[in-house]
Amino acid sequence: MKIISYNVNGIRAAINKGFIEWLTSADPDVICLQEIKAMKEQLDLSLFEAAGYTYNYWFSAQKKGYSGVAILSKVEPNHIEYGTGIASMDFEGRNLRADFDGVSVMSLYLPSGTNSARLEHKLEYMDMFQDYINTLKKSIPNLVVCGDYNICHEAIDIHNPKMKGVSGFLPVEREWIGNFISSGFTDAFRFVHPEKQAYSWWSYRANSRANNKGWRLDYTMVAQPLQEKIKRAVILSEAVHSDHCPVLVEINN
Repeated sequence: MKIISYNVNGIRAAINKGFIEWLTSADPDVICLQEIKAMKEQLDLSLFEAAGYTYNYWFSAQKKGYSGVAILSKVEPNHIEYGTGIASMDFEGRNLRADFDGVSVMSLYLPSGTNSARLEHKLEYMDMFQDYINTLKKSIPNLVVCGDYNICHEAIDIHNPKMKGVSGFLPVEREWIGNFISSGFTDAFRFVHPEKQAYSWWSYRANSRANNKGWRLDYTMVAQPLQEKIKRAVILSEAVHSDHCPVLVEINN
C-alpha cells in the first residue's frame, strides 16, 4: 500500500497549480490531505474520480476557508471515522480515519501555535490527541497517522536549530512528538533515512524554498506492529502545489 500525506494549503488553489495531474502521476493507493480550506460542496468531485479516487472523504472545518482534512482512496474503506468525538478538536476538521483490511490510515492536521492563545490550544489538543490514540490503538493497533504535525522533532529536521523560541520547535513540542513516537510509533522517514536532512515545509518569505531553508513538519507515523512492513519512505520535494510538499510511505500489506 502506497500512502501519501500532503498539506495542500487550499485544495482548490492546488488544483489550479496542477495537483490532479501530479496525483495521477504519483499514483498512491491512499492520499491524506490537510488544510483543504474548502467544503465538499465547493469541489468538483469528478476530478478526483477521473484520477482513480472514486472513494473520497472530506472533513471540513466549520469555519469556511480554514483547516480541514480529506482522504482519497482507490479502494473502498471498511469504515470511515470523522473526527475524534472531542468537540474542541473536531470543529476545526483535523482528524479523519479510513480503516482497510490490515491497516487504518488517519489524516491529521495539528494546529500551529502562531500566538499564545493558539499555542495553548495546540498543547491542549496534543495532550487530548495522545490520550485518544492510546485508547484507539487498543482496538485498532495497525495505525498509520499521516499529516502535518506542525513540529520539527530533532535538530536535523530544521534548517536552523537555534530557533528554539519559535512554535514548531519549542522544547515542549519536541518532547511531545518524542513521547508520541515512544508510545508505539515509528517515524517512517527517519526509520529509513536515519541521517538524511530533508524538509517538507518552506516559508513563502525570503526565497526559503529555493535556498532550502525548511522544516520537516509532515510525518507518516507507523504503529509499531507495522514497522517491519515499511518498504520505503520518501519526501517528494519536487511537488510544488503548496508551501508544504508530500511525504510518502509504502507498506507491505
